Amino acid sequence: MKFLLTTLILLSATLLQSTAGSFSTVVIDAGHGGRDNGGSYGKVYEKWLALDTAMRVEKKLKAKGFKTVMTRRSDTFITLPGRAKIGNRYPNSIFVSIHYNFTWKSNVSGLETFYCSSRSQPLAAAVQKGMLNEVKSVNRGVKYARYYVIRHAQNPAILVEGGFVSNSRERGRTKEGWYREAIATGIVKGISEYKSLRRRGTVH
Repeated sequence: MKFLLTTLILLSATLLQSTAGSFSTVVIDAGHGGRDNGGSYGKVYEKWLALDTAMRVEKKLKAKGFKTVMTRRSDTFITLPGRAKIGNRYPNSIFVSIHYNFTWKSNVSGLETFYCSSRSQPLAAAVQKGMLNEVKSVNRGVKYARYYVIRHAQNPAILVEGGFVSNSRERGRTKEGWYREAIATGIVKGISEYKSLRRRGTVH
């Protein structure tokens, strides 16, 4: 009886350890939309690039068994508080906001990922690494920022910048399906790696 009780305790501890650090849902936020085009050059609008990439991310996550929530699925405008509110509806989740960059300095290019809270930094690092493994680009790093949607997130949250619409070479790549597919693949690989880290208790 004592042996059986000890075995049950060990099994329960193992089960708790394997699930305690996990999360069940990925909230995918396609930046901008509707009257908000985001960064744009000619007819290349960030809002469309972000939505297309977000849809690709969702498809890949579902194929891996993740639960997903999209803040938007069409060319609609959602306020920043509205986006944060959607993310915060799901307590056992992470929040990934997808964007493409813009600056008046046309020579600037590369990928970067932002976080606000320290517990979101490992997620940002994993996703940044995932993207760079899929796309040959300038590594602009993992950076702290106070963007509204990640600052008001109650769960681990990041904001991804998948390249500069303002850079002619990078703009050309963002218009290609293979590039957005690669960015999406990198994001998903980063999320999967982060989930593994959570399950192992390496990060919380």
